[in-house]
Amino acid sequence: MNNKSITVSQSQSAIAWHRLKKNKLAMFGLIIISAFIVIAMLGFLITPDSTPDANEQLLEISKQSPGFSVQMLLVRKNEEPHHVNFLTRMMYGQISDYRSVPIADYHFQASDIVYHEFSSAKKHISFEKKINIADVAFALQDNTPVNYNQATQQLQFFEKGCNAPTIKTISEIQNLITQNNIKTRTFYLGTDPAGRDLLSRLMIGTRVSFSVGFISVFISLLIGVSLGSLAGYFRGRLDNIIIWIINVVWSIPTLLLVIAITLALGKGFWQVFVAVGLTMWVEVARVIRGQVMSLREKEFIEAARALGFSHFRIIARQILPNVMGPVIVISAANFASAILIEAGLSFLGIGAQPPTASWGQMINAHRGFIIGHSPYLAILPGIAIMLMVLSFVLLGNGLRDALDTKLKDNAMI
Repeated sequence: MNNKSITVSQSQSAIAWHRLKKNKLAMFGLIIISAFIVIAMLGFLITPDSTPDANEQLLEISKQSPGFSVQMLLVRKNEEPHHVNFLTRMMYGQISDYRSVPIADYHFQASDIVYHEFSSAKKHISFEKKINIADVAFALQDNTPVNYNQATQQLQFFEKGCNAPTIKTISEIQNLITQNNIKTRTFYLGTDPAGRDLLSRLMIGTRVSFSVGFISVFISLLIGVSLGSLAGYFRGRLDNIIIWIINVVWSIPTLLLVIAITLALGKGFWQVFVAVGLTMWVEVARVIRGQVMSLREKEFIEAARALGFSHFRIIARQILPNVMGPVIVISAANFASAILIEAGLSFLGIGAQPPTASWGQMINAHRGFIIGHSPYLAILPGIAIMLMVLSFVLLGNGLRDALDTKLKDNAMI
């Protein structure tokens, strides 16, 4: 058996995948989308700032340029430890057990750690501050003083949740602080005006865009495929009613309709999903209607009717599997449109609300810095939106060519 017969015997999906792999632009888009999906799924497990919404605000280091590094003094909060399981941390983050203090320098002085807070102002000299080393390293019980024994160079204190006093030497606690509570932190994309890590905010913003895209496309497919298949299969009065609804929705500008639905449902994260999904089904319905109308008169559909199959079974088992190619291409384009619409809504302030990290909201919050000394605060979210939308457009074009049975494949000649 030669290679030609093997290629011809391949399934249609294998042939489409072979064509798609030869399209370099489509594969580039698929790789970028896959990378965004991994970032969105892992979430707070890989972000430098793993606090909920990546919202750790350190005003002392606001608007620092990319690559900025600073020493952090981690001061233990007098709270119970925040233990969460793996999935909870991945999805929602974890409240830190420490309070981060950016410092310029530090040294130990008896039972205290003395430090200068970091300041970005060149001529600003911060006053010395000191804090007991036991309070830095441990969660102390409220209103419980720390006893310092000068003769033995020991600290006696009550740790939170313990009734018996804990006694440690000063040198032991100093070594503990040096190893565990003094960290150098690098902000690879800098910080925003609130002192939050911009890289973490961008990574978490990927989730919002993907969530809106997936759920909006799902809603649009659910409504569009249902109405389009009913209109194309049964024709007559039902077709006229559905076409009238499609034309009415089609005549309203998409962004205005989304804004109206969002205002009716309220501002928020989940309202955006519904609003975008309810405006994107018309194109799916029109395509499905046309495809079903062309297939309903085919011989295999007539044979199914002659065998007594129900209308629902004919639509679900015979017709819809044969029209999924155009639906997949439309879904890729709608995914890109949903990302742009969500970014526009967030930019206008009626999408995802702060402190939720959203690319559109980040552009809106930092648009005043575009002509200033920190234009990257608005440019980087814009590049992220452009890259994701471009990737879906390239993938959609590649899928259109790969699923087109009229195109000749060089491997099959």
